[in-house]
Amino acid sequence: MSRSKPNILITGTPGVGKSTLCTEVLKHVDLDWLEISKIAKIRDCLAGYDEQFNCPIIDEDKIIDELDPVVEMGGKIVEYHGCDFFPERWFDGIFVLRTNNTILYDRLQERGYNDLKIRKNVECEIFQSILEEAMNSYDGTIIQELHNNNINDMEKNIKIILRFIRNTGYFKIVFLV
Repeated sequence: MSRSKPNILITGTPGVGKSTLCTEVLKHVDLDWLEISKIAKIRDCLAGYDEQFNCPIIDEDKIIDELDPVVEMGGKIVEYHGCDFFPERWFDGIFVLRTNNTILYDRLQERGYNDLKIRKNVECEIFQSILEEAMNSYDGTIIQELHNNNINDMEKNIKIILRFIRNTGYFKIVFLV
């Protein structure tokens, strides 16, 4: 592998805290954050719009084509609520965030999600759909399930990810705090 910095994936059901975790991790390391949903909009990698769930549909092939050269260089935190379409070669570590269903329900309701979207996302979390998707798509040795229910969990998860990055041997963590 020719990259000088690791790539990690932060994935999980909407509302589990992926963006917040990425924001906090990036306070301590010099990596680039690839928010797939935002990049898909900016780079016109959308296949349509789902009226029922009130969200854009990503063209997975197009987003992979757009980002492959960027990710191959290394030093990326990729964040998205799905994972099975990303090439396995992209990642050194995959972190699947999980949250208590009641907490998730409240978070999604606060975001203004409609009842159907809340129900489907909570069901996804109940059935561990994203974790299962990761386990079926990647080498299980690079996957870690992280519970993210509160600030204590978040702090623990930040430490786990920073330890993982440090242990990859690619580079030393730049502590900014």
